[in-house]
This record gives sequence, C-alpha cells and structure tokens, in this order.
Amino acid sequence: MMKNRTFEPQLITVLKEGYSLSRFTNDLLAGIIVGIVALPLSIAFAIASGVKPEQGLITGVIAGFLISALSGSRVQIGGPTGAFIIIVFGIVQQYGYNGLAMATLMAGVILILMGAARLGDVIKYIPYPVTVGFTSGIALTIFTTQIPDLFGMTLAKTPVHFVDKWVACLQHLPGMNPFAISLGILTILIILMWPKITSRIPGSIVAIIVVTLLAHALHLPVETIASRFGVVPNRFPAPVFPHFTMQEFGLLFQPALTIALLAGIESLLSAVVADGMLGSRHRSNMELIGQGVANLFSPLFGGIPATGAIARTATNIKNGGRTPIAGIISAVTLLLIFLFCGQWAGLIPMAALAGILIIVAYNMSEIHLFTRLLKSQRGDILVLLFTFGLTVLVDLTVAIETGVVMAAFLFMHNMAKMTNMHLIEDDTNGRPHEYDGVPDGVEIFEINGPFFFGAADKFRDTMAEIEKMPKVLILQIRHVPAVDATAISALESLVIQAHKGGTQVILAGVSKRVFKALRNTELIDRVGMENILPDVQLALAQAIAIMDAAKETAKN
Repeated sequence: MMKNRTFEPQLITVLKEGYSLSRFTNDLLAGIIVGIVALPLSIAFAIASGVKPEQGLITGVIAGFLISALSGSRVQIGGPTGAFIIIVFGIVQQYGYNGLAMATLMAGVILILMGAARLGDVIKYIPYPVTVGFTSGIALTIFTTQIPDLFGMTLAKTPVHFVDKWVACLQHLPGMNPFAISLGILTILIILMWPKITSRIPGSIVAIIVVTLLAHALHLPVETIASRFGVVPNRFPAPVFPHFTMQEFGLLFQPALTIALLAGIESLLSAVVADGMLGSRHRSNMELIGQGVANLFSPLFGGIPATGAIARTATNIKNGGRTPIAGIISAVTLLLIFLFCGQWAGLIPMAALAGILIIVAYNMSEIHLFTRLLKSQRGDILVLLFTFGLTVLVDLTVAIETGVVMAAFLFMHNMAKMTNMHLIEDDTNGRPHEYDGVPDGVEIFEINGPFFFGAADKFRDTMAEIEKMPKVLILQIRHVPAVDATAISALESLVIQAHKGGTQVILAGVSKRVFKALRNTELIDRVGMENILPDVQLALAQAIAIMDAAKETAKN
C-alpha cells in the first residue's frame, strides 16, 4: 500500500531515499550559482518594493532556506520575487514597514491553514486568463517603476498609482541623466547577449560587475545604492516581533490575504514548471505550508514576503540541482556574500538594477501568451483584459477577485448553454425506439446536461411553453450528471403546479448521484418513490398503470 506523504517535505523524502556524494556535488554547484544569481535580484526587488536593499538579502537567506527545507517540490527556490513589488510598495507606502511585517506574518498563517485544509489543488483552478492577466499587469507595473532609475531622474516621492507614475516621469524628462541611461542600456544588452557566450555564468552577475566597475573607474555622476540608502550592513539582525493593534490587524487582513494568495499561486506555478522540466510531481499542500512558515519567519528578521521564484528554480534545474539541498546551499551562499561582501553592493548603480528589473519584467510579461489569448474566445479575452487593466490601474486583489468571478460567471453561462431540454414530439416515426408506444395523455420531457441554477430559468421558461399539461409527465433525466438546490427547487415548483392541475410527474433515468442529491428533499415525498425510476421504459409502464388506475376510479 502506497504511503501518504501529502504533508512530508521533499527534503525528508530525499534523505530517506539516500543521498549520494554525486548528488551533493551537483546540488553544490547549482546552489552556489543560484545564490549568486539571487544577489542582484534580491537587492533589486527590495529597492523596487520601497524597502532597504539588505531586507531583500535577508529574505533570500531566511525564506530561501525555509522554503527549500520544507517545500513540497524537490527543486523549488524561494525568496523575494518581482510579483510582490507592487503589493509590498503599496503596503509600505500606506502602513510603513511595521504594517508590511504584520501583513506578511498574517499571510504566513493563512498559507499554513490553506495547506493544512488541503487547498493546494484548489488554487490551481484559478483560470488561465486571470493568471496571465495579473502577471502581465504586474510586469507592466514593474517596468513603469524602473523608468526613473533607468533615466537617472530624481523624484522627490514616487507616486503609488500607475497613471501618476507616468505623469511624474514625463514631468521629469528634462532632468534625464545620459550616463545613467547608458549604464542601464548596457546592463540590458549584456544580460541579453551573454547567454550566447555561456549559460554557466548568469548574465545579470556579469552585467552588475561590468557596469559597477565602469561607473566606479570613470567616476560617472550616477546614483548608486550607497548614495541613496547608505552603506549596506554586513551583519544579520536579531529577530524582532512587529507591534500592532487590533485595529491595524483588521486593516491589514486584506493585504495579508493578497500576499497569501499571490505567494500560493506563484509557488505552485513554479512547482508545476519544475515538474514539467523534470517529469516529477510536487506536493501542493506541503508547498503551501512551507511557504507559510517562510513568511512567518522572514519579517521577524526584517525581511519581506517571499514565494517560489520560477526563474531561479529553472536556473537551479538547468545547473544540475535535483534536491532541496541545492536550495539550502543557495541560501547559505547568499548569506556568506551578504556577510563578507555586502558593503560592496553599495557601489552598484541604480540604473544597473533598473536594467535587471526591466529584463525581469519582460520575461514575466510573457507577451506571447498574452497575444495568443487575445485570439481566443470572447469571454476569455474579456477576463484577460479586465484582470490586466485592474492590476495596473486599481489593485491586484481586486483584479484577481474580479477575474475569478467573471471567469466563473462565463463558465456557468457556457454550461447553461450546454444544457438543453425539450418535449419529445408526438410524431412516433421521429422517435427513437425506446419512446415507441407512448399512450395518449402521457408526455416525455427530456433534460440533457448539468441541471443547476444557471439552467433553472431555462427549464421554467421551457415548461411554461407547454400549452396543456398531460395526465402524466415523464421527466427523462438520464443525461443529467448533477443537480443543485436551485434546480431541485424548480422541479418542486413544477411538481406542485402539476399536481394542482391533476398531472402526475414521473422522474426517469435517475442516476445514483442525482438520487443522492434528491434523497433528503421534499421532492421525493411530492413525487413518490414509486415514481422515481431508473429508465424510461419502466417510467412508461408506471405511466400506463397510473392512467389505468385513473380510468378505474372514473368508472367507479
């Protein structure tokens, strides 16, 4: 019998299987490379999110370690990601870092509860147009936030809203710094061209080193991390629990839920991508629990929200990482860089980080998927554009909620259209063989497809078109896979009206699943168990018996 490992971290499974020296060698190389890759990204994501650069590094270390140690995926790499930039920036602007820390803690608890409740599979049911819509929206927003640093503009305060950001950028165009623009473009070109030389060394690291050395050697008048934030500390902070009031707790619940949902979606997407690359299977509920624990501990040390990082996970796989040990090594690598080389990070030009994030935004946008969805059916296009627009112009939470609700309504509309119902015509020659021999005074009404609240009105309208009710009405529902409360209520109303007019209703072709839904309702009593039959032939025999009984009663 197969052992249930739903809530067993993959690290435990790997250690039980046996961990060889060759595996460790591969994981060591992959972990070091991923740790180096995480350095500029962690700094860039933190700065773009409105917090200090070291807070991104702390998140990469703490959350990265815990996500790998507790992950439901063998190769998941966690840490700060671009997806969180607009959420974190908005929370910091409104509530400060303390509010962000509290929201992240709450999100950690929510994620753990979601995993414990086995909701890992439910999150994967978020419609594809919604996922592409908000991901592309986040990418456009990230690109917008990097325009000032790419062009060397000095903004007194960065506006929160998308349109205001572009207005501010246009107003500061005369203050562009040509040296910053040159360094930013050079960063982008190196990242794009470097894979043609080698893929073993990440292009972002090469770009950061080259551009930083160039700016320092030529004494270029550009803003750096140190000139904006001061010296990056090379010590790890002691844990501190954020203070909060009950009023703040209530205000922060929605931001916390947004962080939890996005962390869950992003981590599971990353795990699915990894499964596709390796042919493996992740444990979605354990993945959520691992993400939750990581987000519980990250803010205690001054970190920010974290989730599975698709690009770094793919880098891990491509460089030979096959177990969670690779992710743990990457977190240790980042810690060592932070402790011994952190002060050098202050020399990095802001324009270089902007160039890196613009590449991140482009990769995240998945323009080819967005344009492909624009060629799909009208409902999917509507969901895609609404989710995209709301992400950019309003809020990610509103975008996801609206997108999911729209997709659900469109799905119900399409399902309702699939459900058809009609009266079997009196023309015997046009009937299938099973409907032969229908006596006068008996009519057969057939329903095909899911019978739920979306189709209930269609049922009522169709029944209302019957000019004269027969003595016996057989409802053939053999092709109805499921019914809900609204459909049952519509059936009850029909039966009540039919009985008032002297018509007996028989249900034919009732499946076990449908009967289970009907079992504890008043419909059973109103119709009568003897009039709920498994096929139409038995229903016709029952109808004839009812007609004969009615004739006998009339004679007497």
